[in-house]
Amino acid sequence: MPSRGTDPDAPAAAGSPEGGPEAAEAPEAAQPAEAAEAAGAGEAAKTAAAAGPEAAEPQAGASGSGQQTGDSESEASEDGRPAAGEAGSGAVREAGAEDEETGPEAGAPSEAEAELAAQRELRARIEERKAAKGGPVDSGGKLSGTAAELLAAVRAVESGEKSPTEFFDSPAFPPRRPSPAAAPSARPRAAEAPRRPPSPDPLTVRGAAAVLAEGGAPETLAGQVAGVLGERSAQLLREDPWRLLSVPGVRPEQADAFARALLGAECGPGDRRRAVALVSWLLERAALQGHTALETSAVRDALAGQSVPSPEEALQQAVAEGAVLVFQDGLEDEAGAAEEPGAPEGAGASGEAEPDGPPAPVLLGLDRYALAEESLADGLARLIRTGHGEVWEGPELVRAVGAHGVVLHTGGEAARAEAVAVAQAARERGLRAAVAVHSENGRRRLGSEAVTMAGLLSGEQGPARDDEGGFALDVLAVLDAPQLDVETAAMLVESLPDGCRLLLSGDPAVLGSAGAGRVFQDVLTAEVCPRIASRTPDPGPIGELVSGIGAGELNEVAAPGREVVIVPVHDAGEAVHRTVQLVADSVPRALGVPTEDTQVIAVAHGGAAGTRALNAALKQRLNPGPGRFGGFDAGDRVAYAPAPGRTVLGTVVSADAEGMRLECESGRVTVPRERVGSALRHGWAVTAHQASAMRWAAVVAVVPGDAGAALNRAWAYTAFSRGERHLSVVHGADKALAEAVASRSAPARTTRLRGLLVQLLAAAE
Repeated sequence: MPSRGTDPDAPAAAGSPEGGPEAAEAPEAAQPAEAAEAAGAGEAAKTAAAAGPEAAEPQAGASGSGQQTGDSESEASEDGRPAAGEAGSGAVREAGAEDEETGPEAGAPSEAEAELAAQRELRARIEERKAAKGGPVDSGGKLSGTAAELLAAVRAVESGEKSPTEFFDSPAFPPRRPSPAAAPSARPRAAEAPRRPPSPDPLTVRGAAAVLAEGGAPETLAGQVAGVLGERSAQLLREDPWRLLSVPGVRPEQADAFARALLGAECGPGDRRRAVALVSWLLERAALQGHTALETSAVRDALAGQSVPSPEEALQQAVAEGAVLVFQDGLEDEAGAAEEPGAPEGAGASGEAEPDGPPAPVLLGLDRYALAEESLADGLARLIRTGHGEVWEGPELVRAVGAHGVVLHTGGEAARAEAVAVAQAARERGLRAAVAVHSENGRRRLGSEAVTMAGLLSGEQGPARDDEGGFALDVLAVLDAPQLDVETAAMLVESLPDGCRLLLSGDPAVLGSAGAGRVFQDVLTAEVCPRIASRTPDPGPIGELVSGIGAGELNEVAAPGREVVIVPVHDAGEAVHRTVQLVADSVPRALGVPTEDTQVIAVAHGGAAGTRALNAALKQRLNPGPGRFGGFDAGDRVAYAPAPGRTVLGTVVSADAEGMRLECESGRVTVPRERVGSALRHGWAVTAHQASAMRWAAVVAVVPGDAGAALNRAWAYTAFSRGERHLSVVHGADKALAEAVASRSAPARTTRLRGLLVQLLAAAE
């Protein structure tokens, strides 16, 4: 990396990077509103803060060391995503931690919640279709019998004393759909795009509010409670006060206080209802960190941390009541889960226990993620089996797509053109082809022919659907594949007709999805379809720097045109000052890059040099104002989270009774008034997870001195690769960055997709 300079105006000499901008990001899934903080939060936010339940940030959570979730920096949820813990038991322990942001949204369910509800409905339809085929949901059978029997079953399987088949209903995978050549397609009708459910009935909301008030909880939660629990929400809360934990943002200590107020002396830490609610809550929190399942030992440890007298019995009660599912179909080891970008292809765990080794761990999961992974595995296997085997002339990637139903393509930013060329080659052969990307920013860089994943699934962009609900497509190239979470990927694959060719393309070294799962990595390590690695490196000093990071080395790079500049700082205050100076003055003056084309990327939302502190300073310099629109002013740059895992950047235009009006890359967007406090934050500075799949002319990456524990290779790789022409690193972490790049990979995620896919295709042979 070039030598340090106060700003891009300084001579670009060569020097050795001591640290760098990286760090785990906090969950963004729920993306608490900065606006609410800046403006004083408003009455609803104040009430919620006083009463307790805080909104979780997420697609996201912070994982690893720091605030990241899963393999990526769990950004609260820019997308709405998780962010707070590490894999395995660590993830569960972090799940108990308090979220950084507060302010559960009152009233009707948010767009993110509505989308999740629609997804759950879709999963239910998929499950019904599978049941109609005559087979149970493979690998997802629940234990049966009394709590004592369940406890004995889990203990026996974990110890290896008995075979899992004695306790688990896990029949072999039945053969799936035949290829089109053998028989007509039997693909079930794909579900329509998710629709926002109607707002809860006012009477239901009032009833829930009355019970909440009786228990000392904020009445502003009534809308969310009614949306989650339905028409009987008031009755259900009285019968089981810990159902309050099902509302996003509510923490165990808050639910306990609510239960004590309603139940009095009947309330205790060993209450069965409390145990069941805590198990579900722990798994929901783990999902925010990227996990689709957790080992039973991790859940038991977390329950003990919540003062549950008998964690094992509590676990069995949750299983017996159907709150969670039990699996034992192989667990990815951490080496496979966090496969290094430079590792040999196919490296990683098999997910199967060795013949003479201990049995695979017993996993617990929520039905929504279990169903999504099983549906996704089924859909991918269907596409793989219905590959055409045609001979296409052209580059290696084009030939592979012609011959196979599913193809994987790995590479950096420059490699995106190779995936786009596949779609063009398909069109030249008279086939219907489309290219889908993660963000509107990525779509803009490719041109109007590309579609965003959200636009494709909603029907707002891309091809129409056929009579069965599938896309009228022969070839679909998905760029930014590492950003696919398991639920989105399941919806996508379920919508592809038999015989459609699917190309999944992306850079496996970047931070993973903001939502649960690690789809791209799981399919890569399953080794069930061709994998083509791009030989086209990203150009220039930034490309050279990022390539080294991917290999675990923070190298010196020559930057004669000030493409990479290191700005050393001593403390967080200086880091904020230098960042503002770079964005407002140095980069525009020395490099000719306008302020609006420069993006600041921070390690996390909180802290003296996190996104909140940076955005406050940048607003004061670039667009000072009183925050007349709920903490925002016309001209403010903002980050909007319309749904978990998605971040849309824009500029405030105006506000009225309907909500905040933004000018975004996709056009005008209106953020509903009730969503401004929870889904909108200032956006001059964002986390690396929010910045995934987006690029700007210039990037200023801020790595403060207290970011060391949160840094990892994936964070550095993602943050540093977002700049097209220039990268400034405001660096105060000394040697922590280089150490993180060399030895700390992204936190592992516990998932089941790889094992399911391997088992499914093996059974069909």
